[in-house]
Amino acid sequence: MTKIDTRLNVAPVPPDEIFALNGAYAVDPHPQKVSLGVGVYRTDDGKPWPLPVVEKAEQQLVKDNDLFRHEYTAIEGDVPFLGIARDLMFGFEGKPSEEDAKARIASVQTVAGTGANHLGALFLAHHMKPTNVWLSNPSWANHQTIWELAGVPRKTYPYYHAATRSFDFDGMMDTLESDAQEGDVVLLHACAHNPTGLDPNKEQWVAIADLCERKKLFPFFDSAYQGFASGSVVEDAWAVRYFFNNKPDMEMCVAQSFSKNFGLYGQRVGAFHYCTNRASTSIRDIVVNNLCHLIRGEFSMGPRVGCSIVKKVLTSDELTAEWHQDLQVMSSRIKSMRQALYNELVRLQTPGTWEHIIQQNGMFSYTGLTPKQVYALKDKYHIYLLKSGRASISGLSQKNFAYVAQAIDDVVRNEI
Repeated sequence: MTKIDTRLNVAPVPPDEIFALNGAYAVDPHPQKVSLGVGVYRTDDGKPWPLPVVEKAEQQLVKDNDLFRHEYTAIEGDVPFLGIARDLMFGFEGKPSEEDAKARIASVQTVAGTGANHLGALFLAHHMKPTNVWLSNPSWANHQTIWELAGVPRKTYPYYHAATRSFDFDGMMDTLESDAQEGDVVLLHACAHNPTGLDPNKEQWVAIADLCERKKLFPFFDSAYQGFASGSVVEDAWAVRYFFNNKPDMEMCVAQSFSKNFGLYGQRVGAFHYCTNRASTSIRDIVVNNLCHLIRGEFSMGPRVGCSIVKKVLTSDELTAEWHQDLQVMSSRIKSMRQALYNELVRLQTPGTWEHIIQQNGMFSYTGLTPKQVYALKDKYHIYLLKSGRASISGLSQKNFAYVAQAIDDVVRNEI
């Protein structure tokens, strides 16, 4: 065996499960294969859906023929886009205190939601030095990687109650109450929790905000599905806006993604917003300055084309109205597929309870299937979902939901 002469100290790391699963699906020749893994919207024909309003914006941008369309932006990103992204997230809507509220928010453009999460984690690790970050159990797997790379110790709070397949509000609150320390970061999913699809109700969000304020915890919102989850950008931003408006003496931040709600998965459009408390607005520009220092050393500035599309849509009343219609199309199809799968499982009298499928929200369902059942679905039926049982509902269609339900029924019965 040849000795490798290197100064590197490296060992293999596990492949990303979602992308590995998608790769296996892509090369599977089976005619009835079904992809329930990757979190992207698909039509009922199983095809990508460039939003009609996005296509219209693209055509207008080509017609504009802006000579600066390939030029550098500022380090903080496209400044007009940042104001639009901020207003979409926080929803000022001409309130008397609008200028004071905006003065609290330091915004920069990022490489989509992943980049916003990463930049926020890095910024807090450098400048706040939290003892721990608290992640929901379970959470989006990439949250673990992002905070690991930022060097912040990770702890988890209960989130999913397996026996009832419901949100474990009491477990979450009890753990944070007893174990979280002042200055700890608490990562919260703004809506459409990934992977469970279970969100706190408004009363529970109020209680979570009260706990964060009382214990001096730092809320870090990941907002990946605004408008995509319910079809309403206002409803899906409710938690973020409540924390911001009703806890003005508490600092917080938001990682904002436009991948799902504009279908701009490959364009990498995102923003990071750091919210100062109302007594510290004088540091907003210093926060932006320090965020720019990190950005300059990593990627210099955010991508231009995707944010230009978002800007074109959200600066036109006509296109904005069309975008809201597109959001309704996507969210309605997801809801109808949840209902169709649930109805078929009930019709088949599949053992167990399946109400959680229609009680959950957004792109994903935490099905409650075991790893053994998931592997059986893949091996026997060529149905691909994560070993946790997380299924991307957008992979269901009128053509395959009955096939998927029958397969689930079979693997569940075979394990009894």
